[in-house]
Amino acid sequence: MLVDAVKLAVPDMISNSYFPAIAAIELGFFRQEGLDVELELIFPVDKAYAALRDGAVDFVGGSAHSALAAFPQWEGVKLICAQAQGMYWFLVMHKDLGSRRNELDIVKGRSIGAAPWVEMGLRRLLIEAGFDLDRDGVKIAPVPGATGTSVNFGLTAAKALEDRKIDGFWANGMAAEVAVRRGVGTVVLDVRRGDGPKPCFNYTMASIATSDRVIERSPAAAAGAVRAIANTHAALKKDVTLATEIGCKLFPPAEADLIAELIRRDLPYYDTKISRDFVAGMNRFARQVGILSGDVPYEKVVAMAG
Repeated sequence: MLVDAVKLAVPDMISNSYFPAIAAIELGFFRQEGLDVELELIFPVDKAYAALRDGAVDFVGGSAHSALAAFPQWEGVKLICAQAQGMYWFLVMHKDLGSRRNELDIVKGRSIGAAPWVEMGLRRLLIEAGFDLDRDGVKIAPVPGATGTSVNFGLTAAKALEDRKIDGFWANGMAAEVAVRRGVGTVVLDVRRGDGPKPCFNYTMASIATSDRVIERSPAAAAGAVRAIANTHAALKKDVTLATEIGCKLFPPAEADLIAELIRRDLPYYDTKISRDFVAGMNRFARQVGILSGDVPYEKVVAMAG
């Protein structure tokens, strides 16, 4: 089999968010499709998409809406599949604040750490819930110490919360679990599992994206990447302990011990489809936060099968 060497960028490595892309490499499903994939950590996500635009990488496994950072109006990029359904970040506040699930008033007057482009989801969610960020004194800003393209944002956010550099964070499931287990954080919002205003589920998802240039050059590579993610989903659903084996190779020991449980929780959302309802919801969100103008058809956003 002819093997194509390609690069795939993710904006966070020690995380459950983009684990299907990572696992597809480690379990050999990309190679099974004739793709020799090199994984690259590029943080924040807008820089990962800029690398795709510039031809430095061939695929990005990141938040779907963030493609607009480098490809305005969805020009020159396509989402090819989902890594999992739904917006996947958690709002975690310091335990000492007396935080409780779904009690959003806790954000008033607080400092919340979030990554660039990721923070848009929290801002819009709070507005949908009736907050005025200026009036209510809600500060959403980058996490102290989360600098450089190779940072693992979730772990940095959990450490910043532990050190009381921030009052809370908006980040991935690994960050949330680490903060809770260390006794410093309380989960206030888990959007994927029903918390927050209903529209926010479809603000974004963890997707795989590629450029129109890559699809034109090698449509088989794009199609193969989709099959690789689907096969990874199936393998993890059959045996979630595979996640621990991968984690032991790539993660620090503490996080390696957590990853299988996080993936087990995510399995119900493992589906590669990108529905028209999702794209409509994501594009509505993108217009609301000012990163998209007008209505863009589904076919311009998602690479069609076949």
